[in-house]
Amino acid sequence: MDSPSPTPILGTDRAMLREAVARAVDFRGDVTIETNDGATISGYAFDALLEPADRACVRVLPADSNTRVTVPLGSIRTLAFTGKDAASGRSWENWLRRYAEQKLAGQAASIESEAL
Repeated sequence: MDSPSPTPILGTDRAMLREAVARAVDFRGDVTIETNDGATISGYAFDALLEPADRACVRVLPADSNTRVTVPLGSIRTLAFTGKDAASGRSWENWLRRYAEQKLAGQAASIESEAL
């Protein structure tokens, strides 16, 4: 998945914000959320509840903490896609090609994944 635009989505357009939150959960990079009270949360959006509207929220694992944070959609001023998609370019085809190249070159090749 390509990285969405870094332009922040404003929380005043509820339909657009809900779509952005859904995409943020599918995105494998960090997002930055600014809340109405001025707080900023940057991290990985790993889950969202979009219905019912009065309970809609997104859950984020902040980049600087292991504590999960729940952010109600109604409190989001802006949401921006600020990190690189960690899985970008790590498709099965790329892995298989690298594996075959290593084997043909007589190098050790294993099924273990690369370190991030």
